Amino acid sequence: MTATTNHADTPAFTETMTMIEAIRDALTLEMARDERVVVLGEDVGVLGGVFRATDGLQQRFGERRVIDTPLAEGVIIGAAVGLAVSGLIPVPELQFLGFGHQAFHQIGQQVARFRFRSQGRHPMPITIRSPFGGGVRTPELHSDAFEAMYTNTPGLKVVTPADAYDAKGMLLAAIRDPDPVLFLEPLRGYRLVSGEVPTGDYMVPLGRSNVVREGDDVTLIAYSAAVQMCMKAAGVLSSEHGVSAHVLDLRSLVPLDVEGLVAAVERTGRVVIVHEAPLTSGFGAELAATIQREAFYSLQVPIERVTAPDTPYPLGGTEDFYVPQISDVVRGVLTAMER
Repeated sequence: MTATTNHADTPAFTETMTMIEAIRDALTLEMARDERVVVLGEDVGVLGGVFRATDGLQQRFGERRVIDTPLAEGVIIGAAVGLAVSGLIPVPELQFLGFGHQAFHQIGQQVARFRFRSQGRHPMPITIRSPFGGGVRTPELHSDAFEAMYTNTPGLKVVTPADAYDAKGMLLAAIRDPDPVLFLEPLRGYRLVSGEVPTGDYMVPLGRSNVVREGDDVTLIAYSAAVQMCMKAAGVLSSEHGVSAHVLDLRSLVPLDVEGLVAAVERTGRVVIVHEAPLTSGFGAELAATIQREAFYSLQVPIERVTAPDTPYPLGGTEDFYVPQISDVVRGVLTAMER
C-alpha cells in the first residue's frame, strides 16, 4: 500500500522509498554528515539488521561506527549512555520493542534522566530505534505495543512515524536532538508502506501532528501503523456509509501536539482514538484526558477508543483477533455517529 499523505513542502528531487529504505537513507546521510554518529545493536553490522535497516553501513563506515553487540538489551543501552557522555551520538537499536523490558532500567533510570541528574552538564543525544506492532505474524514477545510505558518516562521523547517521508525526516530530527528519543517504527510498515521521499537532507519537527485526510463528521486520531488503517477505514466509511472522516496522524506522542489535537477535535465534535496497544492505560487514555480538558465543550458525544484487548499478545496465527482491524474502526465510528 502507498502512503497517501501530501507533503506540500517536499523538495523537488524525490525517490519512491519503502519505510525501511527511508530509515536506511537517513542513517547513511547522518553518519556521513557527522562522524560522531555511531550505530550499535544486535546484528546491525555484518548482517545489516534483522530487517536490513542498517544494511551496508558497516561496510561503508567501519566496525568502530557500526557495532555488533551481544544479545543483551541492557548492555546496548548502557553502552549508548557511556558513548553519549564521551561526546558521541549513539543510535542504538532494540531489535523489537517487546525486548525493551530487558533495557528499561537503563532507559528509565539513566537515558531519560541523565541531563536532569547532571544539572544540564550531560545531555543524552541518544536515538533508540525499535520496531513494534502487529501484522507480520511474529513469535511471542516481538509485536507488543508498549509505547505508553515509555511516554510515562519523563525526559524521554517518543515519536511514531507512519509513512516513509516522516520516517526519514523525523529520524534526522531525532538524531540531531540533544535529548533522548525513542523512535518507534511500525513492523508492518517497513516494506508495505512507501511514498515519495526527498533524496537530500530535510527534517520533520518532532511534536507536530499531521492531518492526512480532511473530513467533517468524525475525527480519527491515530499514530504509527494505525494511521494507514484509519485511512482505509475512512474510505470504507465514505463509500459505504456516507460518513466523512477527518484523520489526524499524531506523529509524536511526547511531545504531544495539543494544539493540533484540539483543532482536529473541534472540527467534528466526534472522536475515535485508534491504537494497537491494550485498552487499559494505553496512550489513548492520555489523549482522551487531554481532549476532555482542552476541548470538552466541542465534544458532541463521548470519546470512543478502538484498541487491542487487555490480554497478552497472542501467537502470530491469531493476531488478527487481537490487533484492531479496519472493520473495528468502522464499527467504532458508527457507534460514535449513532450516539
